[in-house]
Amino acid sequence: MDGEAIDTRLLAALTEESQDLNSDAVRLTRSALADFTGEQHEARGRRGAGIISAGLLGLGAVLLGGKRAQAATASTAASPSGNDVMALQTAASIENLAVSVYTTAAGLSFIKSGNPTVAAFIAKTTAQHQDHAAAFNAALSAAGAKTQGGVDPKYEAAVKAALPNIKNAGEVVSLALTLEDVAAQTYTKYVGEVTTMSLRTLFGSVAPVEAQHRSVLLAVQALLNANDADLITIPTDAAKLPAAAGSVGIPVAFYPTANASPTSEGAVS
Repeated sequence: MDGEAIDTRLLAALTEESQDLNSDAVRLTRSALADFTGEQHEARGRRGAGIISAGLLGLGAVLLGGKRAQAATASTAASPSGNDVMALQTAASIENLAVSVYTTAAGLSFIKSGNPTVAAFIAKTTAQHQDHAAAFNAALSAAGAKTQGGVDPKYEAAVKAALPNIKNAGEVVSLALTLEDVAAQTYTKYVGEVTTMSLRTLFGSVAPVEAQHRSVLLAVQALLNANDADLITIPTDAAKLPAAAGSVGIPVAFYPTANASPTSEGAVS
């Protein structure tokens, strides 16, 4: 691909690891969605029965006592807040944009005619982002809120400016890195901002997958920058490896959130 050297064995292994992590995360995501959907069904039933008032629920918690009181208290917290809904809508908008970018990248001539392992990584990553968007929108549907079919407006502008000028795989990687990092930071922050345990689990199950995508892309970027696939072997000439070879895929011990998107960024009015 335009002289860019990528060790396909390493990329294939990283792609497989990413797929394994995603498979584990999918189980958590499905469980969280099932819990959240059940909570919303119960909340609607309570509203329909006319027992949603805070006063009656508080009195019921006192009278029931023990585990039944805990269940009643948990039920009162089941309904998502307006901020919860916006968080889900913004998350879906970020995922929709990632799907759009990866789909566009897959159609670029130097990707289609280039390394099949890179194309496979793009295809798997696209499918994972589609799954994440579907999960966030499923939670919105369960809450009776508007789903998000659009893309994140802030980063859409950056993508539109960048895509026409992309000429090689390295530039695709740089753009994808931005989106994956934003997604990982955003969902990590939302874990502490949403109000139900099931939504915390939902965001907490997706965030590490996006972080793993970023790690893979950072490794690919390092390989492209080194432009020497002969170094990516076992054993290798350690003296010739770049200084960042051992840490490039995991640059931080704790994932930052300074660049997380506010919940209102992709909200549907």
